[in-house]
Amino acid sequence: MSKSPQITAIKGMNDILPPVSARWEWLEQAVRRVMAGFAYRNARTPIMEHTQLFTRGLGEVTDIVEKEMYSFQDRQDKHGDADHLSLRPEGTAGLVRAVAEHNLLYDGGKRLFYMGPMFRRERPQRGRYRQFHQIGAEALGFAGPEVDAELILLAVALWRELGLTNWRLELNSLGQPDERREHRAALTAYFEQHADQLDEDARRRLHTNPLRILDTKNPAMQALAEGAPRLIDHLGEASRKHFDAVRAVLDANGVAYTINPRLVRGLDYYNLTVFEFVTEALGAQGTICGGGRYDYLIEQIGGKGAPAVGWALGVERVLELLQEEGVQVPEPAPDAYAVIPDATALPAVMRCLQALRAEGVAVQMHAGAGEGMGSMKSQFKRADASGARFALIFGADELAAGELTLKALRDGSGAQSRVPLANTAGWAARLKSTD
Repeated sequence: MSKSPQITAIKGMNDILPPVSARWEWLEQAVRRVMAGFAYRNARTPIMEHTQLFTRGLGEVTDIVEKEMYSFQDRQDKHGDADHLSLRPEGTAGLVRAVAEHNLLYDGGKRLFYMGPMFRRERPQRGRYRQFHQIGAEALGFAGPEVDAELILLAVALWRELGLTNWRLELNSLGQPDERREHRAALTAYFEQHADQLDEDARRRLHTNPLRILDTKNPAMQALAEGAPRLIDHLGEASRKHFDAVRAVLDANGVAYTINPRLVRGLDYYNLTVFEFVTEALGAQGTICGGGRYDYLIEQIGGKGAPAVGWALGVERVLELLQEEGVQVPEPAPDAYAVIPDATALPAVMRCLQALRAEGVAVQMHAGAGEGMGSMKSQFKRADASGARFALIFGADELAAGELTLKALRDGSGAQSRVPLANTAGWAARLKSTD
């Protein structure tokens, strides 16, 4: 019989396996601690939505909608109707849809966070994958600048919790729609005057999304973008006051930032405050977290209008930054490893291990390879490799006496002591890690 060809993962959609998965769990646990400290609660939305949600929310002429979404026509139902569906390319639109659909703001604003995979059809490269992961924080139903500042402080608290230091904060204000329209007209006129210097992307965006030209990565266009009219110069009094209030909170909390007039958003729903956390450690993919205010998105997707602000971070990029900065992520290890010389002892051994687990002790049991349990030497080798702090030795002499031998593996002493099988509660606490 011929061997079947091996099936591999789709390029750009990666398996996350031990020991790497432990780093993901450590990050997610840190996120949950910080979110709880700011009273943000978890929300989970589907990875698939109606395509209309993204075309209406993100805008028809964004790169995400034009080129990057995984979209398809669903199977027809018995009436011949079929939905047009998309895998979510980002998390905000789906969360806002859920908030509007379930009338979650009926009793006031909500602070929410999410974690999960997103999907974009782009060429896989460092820091960019077809399936990637985001963590986001969103505050909906709050119009004041203090919540913009709170979300920035939330991200800063997360960096500190993770031990990250190689980042800087950039701020800007996009103002309100009328101010953006005024700026857009000035921007279009400016770039039309320099049409001969525009690259292909800029010419395509000139009359559909000229703000994105300011975000060009083309070195040949940097000077042109630098000289363009600045949105911040078109802000009215209310928008300036909002921006100044955000800055005042950051200043009071000692959070350093720079104002970047070229910091824009290609998504139609942003207004007022926008911000990014940027690092120099990851090359061209320098943004690790970005966000801002989006007061018009809920109404744009058919809900009752409400203000909102939020951010999202790229999990893969943050993990890469942790590695670049040399942040030590603790490796998971059991408290104890059970060494079992004779398979006939397994019923009694496993009864003891279950009792220890009920006391909160993490125990890894040695498992044989089909013919006996293996030599004591090989079992101790595996015990050492497991990272366990103790070995539990279930030898014939110990079992005959109703005991087991407890041996230290990590403190260098190799100290051994006998403990009773029948009274695990009396000594289980000794096994638990204090980390």
